[in-house]
Amino acid sequence: MSSSGVTQDGDRYALGGYGEDAGRPARARRTEEPPPFWRAPFSTHYYREVGYALTGLPVAIVGFAVCVALFCAGLGTVVTCLGLPVWAALTSTARGLGLMERARVRSMLGVDVSGPDPVEQTRPGFWGSVTARLADAAGWKAVLHQVVMFPWAIFRFVMTLVFLLLGWAMALYPLYHWVFPRYVGWPGYRIFDFTVESGHYEYYVQSPAQIAAFSAIGLVLVFLTAQLVRGLTNVDRAAARGLLGQ
Repeated sequence: MSSSGVTQDGDRYALGGYGEDAGRPARARRTEEPPPFWRAPFSTHYYREVGYALTGLPVAIVGFAVCVALFCAGLGTVVTCLGLPVWAALTSTARGLGLMERARVRSMLGVDVSGPDPVEQTRPGFWGSVTARLADAAGWKAVLHQVVMFPWAIFRFVMTLVFLLLGWAMALYPLYHWVFPRYVGWPGYRIFDFTVESGHYEYYVQSPAQIAAFSAIGLVLVFLTAQLVRGLTNVDRAAARGLLGQ
């Protein structure tokens, strides 16, 4: 991909900028170019994206559970003012989760997202710290990130896992097609087998031509899955820039 492709993705190199932003640090920059279409399924870049998509679900579950629990606890005690420190703890915790997520995006998705400015406390003491964190827009954006990205993490996990396994299972079928007649009792992999009033219908992948076509379709899926995963993780790149960056 050319350097113009990076600009179209909305990334600016750190000191790159233009116009009014010239000379300022960029909010996010791509640290690694994605591989071309023909090399994508066999690149470390792709498998880091796959790793991000699959490990992101347990991370999202923890973040969502913690943020929702703290928000509900604060909401239930806000009438006694005890909920305010809980909400302050919520924004601080979300900032910490955001820091971890930016590290994951940087190491696994190849995008370096600059973190938000530190919380500025203008009043001294405990309540000054609480009010500063309650007014922390970056903290609340980090909370929003944990909540809105949770269903996306589920969808991303399912799509990545299904197409990853399906593509490679079909592409490598010539290596294990002998398993079905020997151990399962089928002449080959069974695509369908059902009976209706008009008769019995079944289809097995068993002849050399069928095996070759089945494997070729799987190989196409392998290449398309790499582009699918890139598209799915592009959403996470954009979310990190918009909700976890400066």
